[in-house]
Amino acid sequence: MLGSDGLVATVVLVSVTLSLPCFLYGAYYIIETEPVTWDVLMHHLKFVVTGLVLTTVPMATWMMPRLVDQFGGLSALHAVLGLQAYAMLMFGMTGIVRIFRAKWEHDLYEEYDQDVLLDEIGGERMDHWRSRLRIGVFGYVIFWLLAYVVGLIRYVIRYLL
Repeated sequence: MLGSDGLVATVVLVSVTLSLPCFLYGAYYIIETEPVTWDVLMHHLKFVVTGLVLTTVPMATWMMPRLVDQFGGLSALHAVLGLQAYAMLMFGMTGIVRIFRAKWEHDLYEEYDQDVLLDEIGGERMDHWRSRLRIGVFGYVIFWLLAYVVGLIRYVIRYLL
């Protein structure tokens, strides 16, 4: 039977597991919906932010404070992969900010004009910022999945075996 530590670990596992469908649906929705209006962006962000909360709150309140006492082996790998995921997210955010600003300044969230190309309104570097966004998002997902698998292995070893 799981003790209180195991119970908290199970709640954390469930929370982090529930974030994956949020990320996947948010990504699917923004990729498949044209044009990206303000309502589409807000719907997308509801799911992405929910996923980030379901992952970040347990990490900040339970995982990180316990890391020093457990640091080594799989816990070190889990921490490094998780931190790399957030680093990739921050990298992608640098692109999101530039893209958002360009679309906002040209009112493309409310008055979408399919004749206006994002590369034209964002200047010569827009392709660069779009690449940063893609690399950051895909990098986050890849490192998040790797950290999740390592965390799942740690959970099984520590609480179920």
